[in-house]
Amino acid sequence: MSRIGNMPITIPAGLEVKQDGQTITVKGKDATLSLNVHPSIIVEVKDNVITVKRPNDEKQVKALHGLTRSLINNMIIGCSEGFKKELEIQGVGYKAAKQGKKVVFNLGYSHPIEMEEPAGITIDVPAQNQIIVKGADKQLVGETAAKIRSFRLPDAYKGKGIRYVGEYVRIKEGKTGAKK
Repeated sequence: MSRIGNMPITIPAGLEVKQDGQTITVKGKDATLSLNVHPSIIVEVKDNVITVKRPNDEKQVKALHGLTRSLINNMIIGCSEGFKKELEIQGVGYKAAKQGKKVVFNLGYSHPIEMEEPAGITIDVPAQNQIIVKGADKQLVGETAAKIRSFRLPDAYKGKGIRYVGEYVRIKEGKTGAKK
């Protein structure tokens, strides 16, 4: 029994959901997302409610049941509200600036790092040490935020680097003097 897979998904007003065979397409005012559903999963769209069912209790089908429901739910949330990840930069001289569709990072390297906004993603830089990644695709938002974070991971000794807002970085104690 899949507790997540059995929950129905209600379609909010303003969204259009189409089913073409095993392809589910969600169209909102800003974004359009689609998902190819595995052939062993049954998806029904009726009266602004989406239900996901499975024909049998095989291990793979049981695993795909909850996953498919979560992916469709994330598409609905993404097209109606959108997703966002907030990052912060800590360190003296570390900063980010937006130039058109590019974001330029100065992170203590000998060169600045330039990053283009991926399609469907908006990167805002409200301050030099704040970055907000927004978009409709949850997976792409998370992937883009993780890529930005990988430019300078948080240092365990000084705490410098790029981290998610609210992320706790445990600071290690450095070396002490030699014992005699």
